[in-house]
Amino acid sequence: MKSYRFLLLLTLGLYLGSCQKKTSETEHAGHSHEHGEAGHEGHDHEGHDHGDHDHHHDEEEGHEAEEAELTETQYKAAQITLGSLQQKAIAGTIQVTGVLSMPPQQQISISFPYGGIVRSTTLLPGKWVNKGEVLLTLENPEFITLQQEYLEAQSQLDYTEKENQRQSELSRENVSAAKTFQRSSAELQGLQARLQGLRQKLSLLQLTPAAVSKGIQNRIAVRASSSGYVTHVNVNTGKAVQANEMLAELADTRFVQAELTVFEKDLSKLRTGQKVQLQLGHETSPRTATVLLIGREITPERAVKVLCKLDQTNRDLVPGTYLTAQISGGSTEVATLPESAVVRSGDKQYIFVSEGTHKEEGGTHYPFKRLEIQTGLAQNGFVEVKLPEAVKPNTIVVKGAYDLLSVMNNSEHGHSH
Repeated sequence: MKSYRFLLLLTLGLYLGSCQKKTSETEHAGHSHEHGEAGHEGHDHEGHDHGDHDHHHDEEEGHEAEEAELTETQYKAAQITLGSLQQKAIAGTIQVTGVLSMPPQQQISISFPYGGIVRSTTLLPGKWVNKGEVLLTLENPEFITLQQEYLEAQSQLDYTEKENQRQSELSRENVSAAKTFQRSSAELQGLQARLQGLRQKLSLLQLTPAAVSKGIQNRIAVRASSSGYVTHVNVNTGKAVQANEMLAELADTRFVQAELTVFEKDLSKLRTGQKVQLQLGHETSPRTATVLLIGREITPERAVKVLCKLDQTNRDLVPGTYLTAQISGGSTEVATLPESAVVRSGDKQYIFVSEGTHKEEGGTHYPFKRLEIQTGLAQNGFVEVKLPEAVKPNTIVVKGAYDLLSVMNNSEHGHSH
């Protein structure tokens, strides 16, 4: 049916073009004849002919016609439908770039509160380690001394507790002076405090009292405080390290985030909780994320950092990976038309506006004016339009615009020949 309509419109357009050509030729012949007579009678023939030539040249070089006219037959065949601008809420998107980044909570520096000699290590850059896994072992005489002090204090505490209990019983029987019992109680409290401190020091060595009770260890294992990939290694076998020196760095990439760069002009369109579509440079399928935090510092490039939480992640993601993103903006009330109302010719976009009707020999004619427009956001079959001038209601062609463009093009083609 569409093919039939197009052929009918093409035929009618060519026919109109041919008629226009014949009419033009007839008028031109008559006009030349009149000028011939005028020249014969002595009027200023040369000046008038020059003006007519310039007018004809403008048509040939031609400004592209901005009007189309349909006969009643063409109008019915095109099934023209008129309408008006409609205010609709359309959600826009913000196009940005960014990188994958690690939150500080998941960047782990491995250190140890005591120095020592590294006797063994399994650390390798790029290796995944699990929480609690042994990363290296250290050797230091202080480790032996600390364990020894703990065992001695524990043994002394056992004796002091029994002695204090005995002095308590003697005091109740008035056999021993109360002063002796008080001194025993003070010693007991002092030993308990010392033992508590030694237990805390053992915990810094990642040793338990039960493990020390089984035997003194001359090497201490340094374990991973969290899971992650090894990103940096600062030790080797035999190296002497100082207390709290950075031994290695881990990154738990299961918690990687997207760090986007959003320009200042788009800040008003952002809010936490917005959905983001991400495309990583090395992946073919997009990922989704949610706006988590919006930065409050504008860079010299007039941009802010926006952190997004990935809806699905895995430990194979690499921090620093380049990405592009689309942030779903808030809905905005804009003037729209159906997408069928907008036609494209070359690199420009147009709409057609009805200019009413007029009678001519042969029936009713329907003239239309073509207006160049600018388009914006598009959604659900409607597109934002910006008109160059005010347009009356119910005069915009919302259906049949491409048929009008076809007739106009065919008419211009026929006129050029």
